[in-house]
Amino acid sequence: MLINNAFYTMHTDRLAEAEAQLHQLRDASRSEPGCLTFNVGRSVDNPNVFILYEEYRDRDALDAHFASEHFQRLVVDGIRKLALERIGYHCKAI
Repeated sequence: MLINNAFYTMHTDRLAEAEAQLHQLRDASRSEPGCLTFNVGRSVDNPNVFILYEEYRDRDALDAHFASEHFQRLVVDGIRKLALERIGYHCKAI
């Protein structure tokens, strides 16, 4: 199993748009065959920060997620353009 985490700090004036796109991404990603878990959180201390926690069956499933139409549309062409900062981690479950 692979765990993918992403932390996005968003522009203050784009928070509602970012949250809506993250919900769309979550819903579309949960229907992928190799996606085991996909959750979106928002920092209590800094509401401009969103956290994604994702679990995938294996590397092929994660690669399929990155190649999906919804990832390209919502993340590459959407969420990343709304973000001031992005930090991402890929981890193996231990």
